Amino acid sequence: MLVVNRFRAADALAGDRIRADLEEAHALLAACPGYLEGRLGRSLDDPDLWVLSTRWESVGAYRRALSSYDVKAGAVPVLSRAIDEPSAYELVGPDTVLNTALPRVT
Repeated sequence: MLVVNRFRAADALAGDRIRADLEEAHALLAACPGYLEGRLGRSLDDPDLWVLSTRWESVGAYRRALSSYDVKAGAVPVLSRAIDEPSAYELVGPDTVLNTALPRVT
């Protein structure tokens, strides 16, 4: 499972703060069972746009990570500032059977 969270910094100073906040959130997530890998990045075309992408063994592992005390206290306040858009993706390959669940209607 892949999770992609994008963040908008208001200016260069906010960019420095969001980088530090995202590095801390990433470290907390990385300590959780089921975490596989993650990366922090900044857009080349729009330096105020940041991304935190993480890969997990399963949806359940990611949800359990979000429920842990350390992540709730230290990472969720940062993650809650993400741009409001879908963030959870299933990984696909040539032999992957896609999830047939229907998307949420808002």
